[in-house]
Amino acid sequence: MNNRINLKLLATFLAVAENASFRKAADQLHLSLPAVSMQVKQLEEQLGVALFQRTTRRVDLTREGEQLLISARKAMAELDGGLARIQQAAHVLHGHLAFACVPTVAATRLPPILTRFAAQYPGITLHVRELTHAGLLEAVRRREVDFGIGPVPERPGELDFAPLFEDEYRALLPRSYRDRGRTGISLRELARLPLLTLSDATLFRGHLDDALRGQGLVVQSNYEFTSVATLVAMAEAGLGVAMLPAVAVPRRTPLKAVRILAPVLSRTIAVVTIRGFSLSPAAQRLVDLCGELMAEPAA
Repeated sequence: MNNRINLKLLATFLAVAENASFRKAADQLHLSLPAVSMQVKQLEEQLGVALFQRTTRRVDLTREGEQLLISARKAMAELDGGLARIQQAAHVLHGHLAFACVPTVAATRLPPILTRFAAQYPGITLHVRELTHAGLLEAVRRREVDFGIGPVPERPGELDFAPLFEDEYRALLPRSYRDRGRTGISLRELARLPLLTLSDATLFRGHLDDALRGQGLVVQSNYEFTSVATLVAMAEAGLGVAMLPAVAVPRRTPLKAVRILAPVLSRTIAVVTIRGFSLSPAAQRLVDLCGELMAEPAA
């Protein structure tokens, strides 16, 4: 027996069984009467049993036919349900979406985006993972998330990065700092000040260390932090000058956020996906929304 039954034959069987008539089934399926009879015969030959008892006046199911009818109805209902779920996902009506984001962006740019997405697509369940840069890339590689939002590394590997915005680095200086009317500060001048930085687990710290080496500068820093909030709090307490991405600069702080001009330091924040991997319709809608709202210049 062939266990791979043609769905067309099964649909014809259902039409005959539910109508108890070959002729009515032919009308319903827009087929000729001989075509319906032939398809039922093919199905019976594949199964090796008779499915109908035919008389001049009526068509009755055999015991095997009744068993098949029950199974076929369940199978068709499951298939219809699956197709409906696929169509709903395609129209972003229902579904699940998981993505990862680095903390500096998650805490500052995501709230209004997720609020708008939830209002527009209430049927989508969102799962957001706040991960370090290395953890984010690994989560994308393992397909634990649909996509990630984080900095572009020097070696992309098998991942694709679609830029969202450029995030310059800032120095948070005391209000008493004499800027002499300048709009920025050089890395060489910063190197002479007590610096507070994020830990070396961040891509930001890697960029900063590379820039310092490139300028031939050596900085002695006794403090490094994993949390931006802690870093800023220490700077506000007068422990030193905080350096961090512009997107992470708090809106309310007594410190002065100053651009680093020589050289200009920045990172590119992008949507991270596996090369050749297509996003689901829901994920694509969220990515599009990120592109619209994250393009605003950082404070």
